[in-house]
Amino acid sequence: MAWDEWEQLKTDALQRRQDTARIQLNSSPAAGSGGTHGPFVTPSQYGVLKAGQSDLASVGKSAHTLYNDLWAKARVAGPSSDSAAADLAKQGFELGGGLQHVSGRWEEQLKSLMDACAHISNHMHFTKKLHAGDDDYIARQTSSIALLDAGFDERVGAPGRPNGVYGEKSKKNE
Repeated sequence: MAWDEWEQLKTDALQRRQDTARIQLNSSPAAGSGGTHGPFVTPSQYGVLKAGQSDLASVGKSAHTLYNDLWAKARVAGPSSDSAAADLAKQGFELGGGLQHVSGRWEEQLKSLMDACAHISNHMHFTKKLHAGDDDYIARQTSSIALLDAGFDERVGAPGRPNGVYGEKSKKNE
């Protein structure tokens, strides 16, 4: 095989590899056609996302319960593991250092998980209070609409009489 022929074969192989690595997407899969990620589903088929006060309270309560369980039960192994690690290290076993490392990582991960639970619980309590305040505000605003509506309704007063919603006309304006 000549050198030129070898170079040509390498160039052809590289070109074939580059051609097959390209992906061309001309359209999305039709509804129900499947594809690599299952059937295509529109958002309207999922329904509406609703979260009521009881849902938020339930999530917050679950996060708080998990936090308390982690505090009470997951930290139990820490002191005994640290004691065992120190004892093994004192006796000259390298396993002591490894056990101490595992214990330290366990504490770090546990604190991270507990922080996440506390954050979720606090956020759910905050969201619940915030939305309760929003609900109260909306109720106050919509209850005044009837009074505002009456002000625009010409039929509230007797024909030819001023609308009583506005009160008495002052003598200065006459």
